[in-house]
Formats: sequence, structure tokens, C-alpha cells
Amino acid sequence: MRIRWFGQSAFALAGEKNVFVDPFGDMSGAAARGLRFDYPPIVGVSADLLLVTHEHGDHNGVEAVGGDPLVLRSRAGRFDSPVGEVVGVASEHDAAAGTVRGSNTIFCFTLDGLRVCHLGDFGQASLRPEQREAIGAVDILFLPAGGGPTVGGEAAAGVVRALAPRLVVPMHYRTPALSFLDPPDAFLEALGAPVERLDESEADVEELLGDALRVAVLAPPG
Repeated sequence: MRIRWFGQSAFALAGEKNVFVDPFGDMSGAAARGLRFDYPPIVGVSADLLLVTHEHGDHNGVEAVGGDPLVLRSRAGRFDSPVGEVVGVASEHDAAAGTVRGSNTIFCFTLDGLRVCHLGDFGQASLRPEQREAIGAVDILFLPAGGGPTVGGEAAAGVVRALAPRLVVPMHYRTPALSFLDPPDAFLEALGAPVERLDESEADVEELLGDALRVAVLAPPG
């Protein structure tokens, strides 16, 4: 499986099938609000399955992805898909039961024999026991690490400990292209796991997996 980071929480996963999660659309309006969002537009990509964790403009730009994919959009439940069953787990975008920023869907699926979990904009202080049970085993965890509207620091590290994945890929944090989140440093320090910082925004997952937990920090696209 090969993963490619487009910035924020947008990832393409290429294996037996192609999956895209949380594409962003036109973010030119961010500048008017004093926010920097300078990731390159998502172009020239297609997917068999497209997942949207929640309905914010930096996560729901479905028009950016071609290939006539099956779209699962902000829905909890169990769904048939081109990669088999997809589990959508209801969660919140904040620590106040969703009353501030609304709902968020955690998506879990299997691709090339590896169990993938993308947490979207998970903002709860911690996972509830029923969420942990619904997620199940995890090989690869895509985890927001920039704080603010999502988990970061020790809270993000606590989520990793609860799920015990083999590989963590941080996302949704401050980079030279994005101004309104924190860097992932507090999370990385709190977790204390081996970190591999890559020079590219894409990588082969099999080259990153080891016997113990590892963290892969992809280079921001640009």
C-alpha cells in the first residue's frame, strides 16, 4: 500500500483499490478570515472509495476526486464498499459533545490486508469504550495532532495508546502551508515512540511498519 498526503487530513491510499479520505476543496476564502491554507489544490486523482469524515470545507471537497467513487459522507454505520466493509464510528469534533463544532465520523476499513483507521477531526478528550470496541484492531492510524479543534499533545497520545496501532501518521497540524493549528511536537513528545521524518509526502506503508509502534511524519506537500 502506498499513501500520499495532500495536506491537512487529505490522503490517497493506493493498493488493490484506491481510497481517498477528506479531500479539501477551494480554500481561497481562508485568507479573508486571516488564515493561511496554502496546500496545492488536489488535482489528477481518482478513487474507488471516497470517505468524508465531516462537512467542513477543508475535508469535504468531493469534487476534487475523480473516478466515479463510492462516496461515504459523514455517516456512522457499517457499509459495503469496493474494499469490503467500512465501519463508520460516530464521534465529536470537540470535547463538548459536538455542541461547538458538530459531529465527526471515524472511518475504519481493510486495504491490502492492513486495518486502517482515519480519525478525521476527532476532538473528544478521549475515546469512549464503545468507540474503541467499534474501531477494533488497527494497523495504520491517521491521527490529528495539531490541537485546537482536535486532539493534540497528551490527548492525542492517549488515543494512540488506547488503539495500539503499528503505525501512526500524524495529520491536521501546523506546517509552512497552514497557520491555524499547533505543530505536532507536543504530541510526538508525549507519545515517546520512534519517529521517522520523511523527505516526501508519500511512502510505501510496508517500508514503515515494524514490530513495535512507529510514527511516520510525512513531508508537507508543496
